[in-house]
Amino acid sequence: MKKKLASLVAFVFAACAALADGIPSSVDKAEIPAYQKVRPDLATAAQPAPDAVRRLKEMGFRTVVNLRTPAEGTEKDRAVIEELGLRWVQVPVSPASFSTKDVEAVAKVLDDPAAGPTLLYCSSANRVGAVWVVYQVKKGKSADEALSEGRKIGLKSPQMIEAVERVLKPVN
Repeated sequence: MKKKLASLVAFVFAACAALADGIPSSVDKAEIPAYQKVRPDLATAAQPAPDAVRRLKEMGFRTVVNLRTPAEGTEKDRAVIEELGLRWVQVPVSPASFSTKDVEAVAKVLDDPAAGPTLLYCSSANRVGAVWVVYQVKKGKSADEALSEGRKIGLKSPQMIEAVERVLKPVN
């Protein structure tokens, strides 16, 4: 009985410490590749492993924004996220379809204090980086500074970089 109580107390203290610190600053890259805490209430990443998806709530997340398309098999993640009681937002992005409307849909979540902490992810973090670039430019950062941040987050493919440039043309 004392061992169970001690374990429970240790768990509660660990959970409280995690909540006090907010979302993790880093995680095992095998569980959530390309994970980066970019704000106290926001982390970006590539596709989390199934076990990590099941632990997003205990990691402190309240909302999950997925940029993958339904054809990429997002229903399993959605079911787990909703079963955990977390908010699921899907904004399907591809290089061909990427638009200001996609960024605006993501911005509604990122700018809503009640939504966070939020995890923003796609399969490789490439689309996350693209959305982050345009989001940051709309917030007043220079395109060069935003592009540098987007690349750090995961923007890599020439197709997605071209899509970012296409979307930013009307902004610049």
